[in-house]
Amino acid sequence: MGFKMQNKIVLYYFAIIFQFFLLVSGSRVHHHDNRNTSTKENPKLQQVSPPVTLTVTSQYVVIDNGIVQLSLTNPTGSMFGVKYNGIDNLLEPLQETQRGYWDTMWNGKFDTLLASKFSVIAQDDNKVEVSFQKIYDPLNGNNPPLNVDKRYVMLRGSSGFYSYGIFQHLKGWPAVNLDEARIAIKLSKSLFHFMAISDDRQRIMPTEEDRASGQTLDYREAVKITNPSNPRLKNEVDDKYQYTDEIKNIKVHGWISDTPHMGFWVISPSYEYCNGGPMKQDLTSHVGPTSMAIFFSGHYAGPQLGVSLTNGETWTKVFGPVFFYVNSDSSNDHTILWEDAKRQMNEETNKWPYDFPASIDYLHANQRGSVSGQLMVHDWYINVDALPALNAFIGLAEPGLIGSWQSETKGYQFWTQTDDFGNFKINNVRPGIYGVYSWVPGVMGDYKFSSYITVTQGKDTQLGQIIFEAPRNGPTLWEIGFPDRTANEFFIPDPLPGLQNYLYTNTTIHKFRQYGLWDRYTDLYPNGDLVYKIGVSDFRKDWFFAHVNRRNKDRSFSATTWQIVFDVKNVDSNGTYHLHIALASASYAHLLVWINTPSKPRPWFDSSPIGMSNAIARHGIHGLYMIFYIEFPGKQLYIGENIIYLKQASVYGPFTGLMYDYIRLEGPSTR
Repeated sequence: MGFKMQNKIVLYYFAIIFQFFLLVSGSRVHHHDNRNTSTKENPKLQQVSPPVTLTVTSQYVVIDNGIVQLSLTNPTGSMFGVKYNGIDNLLEPLQETQRGYWDTMWNGKFDTLLASKFSVIAQDDNKVEVSFQKIYDPLNGNNPPLNVDKRYVMLRGSSGFYSYGIFQHLKGWPAVNLDEARIAIKLSKSLFHFMAISDDRQRIMPTEEDRASGQTLDYREAVKITNPSNPRLKNEVDDKYQYTDEIKNIKVHGWISDTPHMGFWVISPSYEYCNGGPMKQDLTSHVGPTSMAIFFSGHYAGPQLGVSLTNGETWTKVFGPVFFYVNSDSSNDHTILWEDAKRQMNEETNKWPYDFPASIDYLHANQRGSVSGQLMVHDWYINVDALPALNAFIGLAEPGLIGSWQSETKGYQFWTQTDDFGNFKINNVRPGIYGVYSWVPGVMGDYKFSSYITVTQGKDTQLGQIIFEAPRNGPTLWEIGFPDRTANEFFIPDPLPGLQNYLYTNTTIHKFRQYGLWDRYTDLYPNGDLVYKIGVSDFRKDWFFAHVNRRNKDRSFSATTWQIVFDVKNVDSNGTYHLHIALASASYAHLLVWINTPSKPRPWFDSSPIGMSNAIARHGIHGLYMIFYIEFPGKQLYIGENIIYLKQASVYGPFTGLMYDYIRLEGPSTR
């Protein structure tokens, strides 16, 4: 082969390789190192990325690192603008203080926490941290009795910015009830139309205008889209509560713009500062386009999940930091931006606790401790010896009663899951006195360690082997459901035609998020209430997911009574039987239980009114967990057929009711 021909072949293959390189690099996500490390540790960052600059005027504070520019109102501290990727502002051009802001509800009043004092906390080439303080004025009755310090941080080479806040209630200040605290971001309507909150929950969203022209359903948040700008969305139901999630899963969510192709993401690397523990449900992103970082709220629980501060009570708590991340690429594949956002979320999670916040109230890694041990679970009916608690949730929260962590709001919580041998280590714990709490999937009830523990800076508190004695009084005669603190294993109906959210039409995991499922009970049981036969019925098909009221023709509601029918071959008349009813949720409910004697005016068990979770209306599959332990003598039972009657007696409306987690009947103890 001649020299010229060899050259042509080499050039030909080189051209192919070069074009392939351009294709791959052209669709690469544009993000940056984004480490919260100093340039001493990462000198390349100093060489590649421009320094962080700060510009302060009488009206605005502008922080810019050459990738992102954040504009804040001075001195109120709201997010006025986010400049990125050649777009002057990713936020919707609303009033300056309504585009991105902190807010709270206190004593029933909505407050966007507009600050009155601005200061620079730290400024060099690698980092800018600024503070906007709202200071309590006892002469102004329209301000909450709180000091709130809103912080914003931008790092060199970072494709985004951070925000965290310090809330403070001092000795001598009046009582206050805080219903919620959060950061809300209102993104550009012209840019962002595609929302992503998990791998399997991503979609093009309707607009606020679509909602405004739609049909409001049983409550204002739920709207049927009747005349959308995008015809594909016609006759769908939109409700922001269809996009909630458990706090342990709310790590990254946000929006994607088609042109230019870019994403805006809210990344929460920790939930140590949130209320209610890992299963607490809350809002993520929804129509607006809006994205939120929720720190505490009463969603799916009730007002007890707010922060109630008494007269003179001292309290300080740090919320965040939360990272607001932006990315872009030259493709039109939303998956690329989503996967990159998840990658960034993992990076942020691995960096927690951050080393850059300057507030003395935020504790860094070297100021924290850890707790380790092995959790075993013992159920004498299942196994003589204790077994390792697999995948158990175990955590630290303020000292309290068994299960008190799920309604605790003032302190911090630290959770992890055990491995296959029950081993656990809870890292990065703020020093203090804690209760140790746990629950085990597949095991009814809650665990609390026998004593409170003290976590010390720089030390690992080793608990050794600890044993959860599972609730057990006697052998299992029968059981309904699976003890996982939710009602998701029970029968969940299809929504009525024309009341669907298309995102959830081909999924079983999220089917409970469809609108109006509570109303299907009357359709499925038109002539009588649910009857469940032990040994014949299947709870996955025959146990409705929510014990709700019956809808009458005149739009009133009637109480419903469910029956559990079971046979007993041998009855110990002198023995004691135990009925355990674990509830996944209760919404203004009232549970009455009869055992074979429904005609008696007085039930065997009366729960009294319980629960304010509103999980039925808000498409949740659980709220606050609770258990009732009901014992009764053997003389209540017959040889042969027996019936337990469960009546939900509260008839306030369509959303009143219960969700069961697990029901078990135990015979007299054989120990």
